Amino acid sequence: MKKIMAIILTSIFLIVPVLARQSEQDLTAQPKVRFAPLHIYLDSGNQPLAAFQFELKAAAGQIKIVGVEGGQHKAFKEAPYYDPAALANDRIIIAAFNTGRDLPKGRTRIATIHLQIIGEAEPDYELKLTVAADADAKEVPAKITFEKGE
Repeated sequence: MKKIMAIILTSIFLIVPVLARQSEQDLTAQPKVRFAPLHIYLDSGNQPLAAFQFELKAAAGQIKIVGVEGGQHKAFKEAPYYDPAALANDRIIIAAFNTGRDLPKGRTRIATIHLQIIGEAEPDYELKLTVAADADAKEVPAKITFEKGE
């Protein structure tokens, strides 16, 4: 019995350091992952903004979209609509509208997109405004921008 115990203990002392090194290697082999918000802004100038649609994707770098929240003005406070199928391709198409009278003018944050950034490379984002419109469904010339958050 003592011999069996000695063999088992010897085996454990030999295996544990190997498993520990393998575990360290597994941890270092995993790509770096971090989370960050991306704030989306739309500037409609003097025109009231009632509706918009835009697309966001990473032109470089690897991201996963993990959440979407609404904007700063009460007209767009609720989370906007988005295409869940587009998320599979690490891009998102977002749209929102408001038929009320109290609509934002000028530069306003219309959404915040929460991202999981995978790897060391800083993503290069491609943001494209499809349409912006006023309460009469007339297209409004608008400029879309983003700011990276922490």
